[in-house]
Amino acid sequence: MNLFFEKLTNPSISHVEVLNRWDNDLVLIPLTRPNQTKEALERRESMTLDDLIQRLVHHHTYLIYLNDKLVGEMNFTVDPSHLYKKDPGTAWIGIAIGEPEARGKGIGYKAIQFLEEEIKKYGLHRIELGVFEFNTQAQKLYRKLGYEEIGRIENFTYWQDKMWKDIRMEKYLR
Repeated sequence: MNLFFEKLTNPSISHVEVLNRWDNDLVLIPLTRPNQTKEALERRESMTLDDLIQRLVHHHTYLIYLNDKLVGEMNFTVDPSHLYKKDPGTAWIGIAIGEPEARGKGIGYKAIQFLEEEIKKYGLHRIELGVFEFNTQAQKLYRKLGYEEIGRIENFTYWQDKMWKDIRMEKYLR
């Protein structure tokens, strides 16, 4: 397995097309985007190249490649307003393995370890993330990597005809 990561510094239309495909993937939407209603869950979004360029102002974005194919994306931003615990100097992380053939292969585990090292390079020592209550596979991964639950936000996202909690987790880097 030839796995590597690359910081996205020069976005292109092809990046936008892949990210738009993943952002509208019926499997990924419930896992990556909070939705308050069934209508929001069914909404499709489309970003432009300008949108992606603007996003890179605040998000450090890294592309995940498996055997030279783009299969996922991860990012972090510093001190966003939605932190559960407002500790200055906190990185909020997100990850999506967009291509189905890349899921369940341990790529997320290695990707987050890489992202943690990048976050340390920025002098940050705390990471926070949110994972939806029904996403037990991701919760298991984060616990395995040393993340601990710090709180839950009720009625955070809609999926399978009900509202679910957002579980907030943190990790202090050494």
